[in-house]
Amino acid sequence: MKRLSIGLRLTIWYVGIFAVAQLIFGVGMWFILRENLHDVADSGLSSQVEDVRRFLETQRADATFDQIRDAVTEEYSPETGGDYLQIVDANGNWVYRSQAFSRQGIPAISPGQLHKPIRKDAQFGGKPFRLMSKRIDVHDRAYTVQAAISNQEEVETLDRFRSYLLMFAPLLLLAAGCLGYWLSRRALSPVDAVTRTARTITGQTLSSRLEQLHTGDELQRLSDTLNEMLARIEAAFTHVTEFTADASHELRTPVSLIRTEAELALRRSRNEGEYREALRHILLEAERTTTLIEELLALARADSGRQQLNIQPVDLRGTLQEVASGWRSVASVRGLNFSERILNAELPVLGDPEALRRVVNILLDNAFKYTHAPGGTVTLAAEQREGKALISVRDNGLGIAEQNQVRIFERFYRVDKARSRDLGGAGLGLAIAQWIVQQHHGRIYVESALGAGSIFWVELPMATENVPSELMIRQ
Repeated sequence: MKRLSIGLRLTIWYVGIFAVAQLIFGVGMWFILRENLHDVADSGLSSQVEDVRRFLETQRADATFDQIRDAVTEEYSPETGGDYLQIVDANGNWVYRSQAFSRQGIPAISPGQLHKPIRKDAQFGGKPFRLMSKRIDVHDRAYTVQAAISNQEEVETLDRFRSYLLMFAPLLLLAAGCLGYWLSRRALSPVDAVTRTARTITGQTLSSRLEQLHTGDELQRLSDTLNEMLARIEAAFTHVTEFTADASHELRTPVSLIRTEAELALRRSRNEGEYREALRHILLEAERTTTLIEELLALARADSGRQQLNIQPVDLRGTLQEVASGWRSVASVRGLNFSERILNAELPVLGDPEALRRVVNILLDNAFKYTHAPGGTVTLAAEQREGKALISVRDNGLGIAEQNQVRIFERFYRVDKARSRDLGGAGLGLAIAQWIVQQHHGRIYVESALGAGSIFWVELPMATENVPSELMIRQ
């Protein structure tokens, strides 16, 4: 079943609420008008009762019942306005009773039964009347005065008011529905514009953006949020596309070299030495390919959140010393000077020992690759500064130009692609190192000048400081 549009649903809700409000208003106004008309009628009846009181007060206090009855009868005969009036004393004797009340059989009410005036609607001869019953005390005598007044005009007024309400309410409701639908369509028109634009956005048009709204309301915030989301998706999509293209390119090169070397070796018969040399080249490219694949897998697992770090208390000094001992022999083989300046005290951090060891190995590997021998110098240092463990790898090699320093942590980025290829680099090491450092809530950066060497710095929070609580669990 197809759902109604938001605009139509808003219109229905608007009309429903308006109808309820109109009903409440109409009923309320009808009751208010009725009460006001009753007040007018009751005011006239109260005047009649007070007139009776004043007349009885003019009689002598020692007048007999018959004398009072005769005087009242003479005063309130039908000719003088006593058509709807009856008076009874405390003993139930009629002081006065009009013929209209007598025909209707309106029962008398004893003054002792009246604690307050009684006002109600009544029907006399099929016509509407307003009836009041009230006790009065005159000359130590109690009377009940019952007076009535026609409220035909009141009923007719209420009927006309009700007719007008029933006549104009549907028209107002229809007008409100049309206005509500127009307002809802006008308010939601930006949503239609956003929807039309969104339907045109595909993987090839991620650079497109939704129409910029200037309404200053929730719709503008929604549009801005969706545009920000599209920007993030575009960046991620571009990143994945570039990563795939670069990975394909990097894998194609060693595979092509392996294939070429094998084809050349099989093209004609060779001696053992030539075959061994060909196999050595193939093995070298295979090792490079294996390293590249491992790095690609590490980055893929990091991007998907499946790369786990075994966070635990670590003495960074011991880890650095282990790494340094392995690079001393490499330095002697390559004819480089390798030195260590590691703080002679514990450097406690919360981290993954293997991951931290990999970061230092990546930095030292780059330093050794881009430092000339003989005479080149590489220094590994560690110290504590402002509550942080600070690792530095310094060399006096080629250095990095300032315009390239902001990009060296990008994947597959290499300052000198030809030289990096000769040295076996794929441009992934620093990207992996940056990810590991960021997972430890640290920072990695470089200071370098072209031809003057480089210094790579790694800052890690000390375990004795207020480190983030998520480092305390297995990530």
